[in-house]
Amino acid sequence: MTDKSVTEIVDKQLNAYNQRNLEEFLSCYIEKVPVLAFPSQKEIPDISGNAFENRYKKLFENSPNLHCKLVSRCTEGNIVIDQEFITGFNGSETKTAVAMYQVEKGKITKVWFLKDI
Repeated sequence: MTDKSVTEIVDKQLNAYNQRNLEEFLSCYIEKVPVLAFPSQKEIPDISGNAFENRYKKLFENSPNLHCKLVSRCTEGNIVIDQEFITGFNGSETKTAVAMYQVEKGKITKVWFLKDI
């Protein structure tokens, strides 16, 4: 898998996030994707696995002005690390995040957040 194909799937999910297109967003991930806190490696229960789809469905429904701006990116093999600036989160919140995406066979198979979002 090339760096380009790895970043393409992460870009696809970012674009779907910004469009609040749940179906397209979910298509970028394996079913029940694990979402972990870094560096603890503990699953974030309200967003990981079975909770993933519901979390983003509610977020997209409650955030008409949701937008994530990519601030910086680093790619190493099948790992993409994005620094993100998010506006309109849950309606009006502004957040920063660092997300790490593991990509295998055209899908995001694991996500880490440097802090719980």
